[in-house]
Amino acid sequence: MSGPSGEPVVQVARGGRDEDHPAEAEAPTAGEALEVLRSSILEPVGRLREASNVTLLADLHEADGRPTGQRAVYKPIRGERPLADFPTGTLGAREVAAYIISEGGGWGLVPPTVLRDGPLGPGSAQLWMELDAESADLVDVVQPEEAAEARWRAVVDVVDDEGRPLVVVHADDPRLRSLAVLDAVIDNADRKAAHLGLAGERLWGFDHGLSFNVEPKLRTVLWGWSGEELGAQEVGRLERVRELVNADGELTELLSGAELDVLGERVEDLLREGRLPIPPEDRYPLPWPLW
Repeated sequence: MSGPSGEPVVQVARGGRDEDHPAEAEAPTAGEALEVLRSSILEPVGRLREASNVTLLADLHEADGRPTGQRAVYKPIRGERPLADFPTGTLGAREVAAYIISEGGGWGLVPPTVLRDGPLGPGSAQLWMELDAESADLVDVVQPEEAAEARWRAVVDVVDDEGRPLVVVHADDPRLRSLAVLDAVIDNADRKAAHLGLAGERLWGFDHGLSFNVEPKLRTVLWGWSGEELGAQEVGRLERVRELVNADGELTELLSGAELDVLGERVEDLLREGRLPIPPEDRYPLPWPLW
């Protein structure tokens, strides 16, 4: 693939850091990040090779060419792979809607994200986060006896190539539980292990394009708290989302009327039941692949 200048776009993985562009800039506030994302010039410098759609890492520059010290993940709409169960050309808007819900509800788990034009046309731009190596420890595959340890929550039993039993687990971490609740709200159909990570003490969730369907689609590696009672903070966040959905705000420009209605119904169901959802029996509840 080539960048706007015709030069090859190098391939990098999320969380990777090249030696010529250290992360020296101080993290901006959410408001500052949104302004930088909207107003800066996007200069693609690499493609995230694990993404199924065209996903570019881009440096952000001022209008006069000066670097802002920030980077973005740019997903042009023209690079979206057509899907049978999501309308074509809508994934970028769903990424932004996930950010709005995360911020409006008080989760703060989705990096600042906007819709804007770019070198490959309109798409979403999300602030790039440098992830810690510890991110890989959030989800694991362990022996059955290890799965019983207090630090883990079991997700699903599996077997290795020789038929020996193993267990997919995730960390028993309140930050992950918060993300599990957010995913239930937005009906995230693709919460892989690779779609979450740590940057210092902050947990971040990424890749929310497959969210907000009118049909139940929740597929996640974070089922460890399924059926547990919601806490007071979680209920408060749901109530804030209910207010956000009922307001005539930006969500009406990002999601269809039917999607907004179903979003409101999901929130009401969670509040009424007062528990995290349990895996459905009538469809596959896990993303594929898990990582």
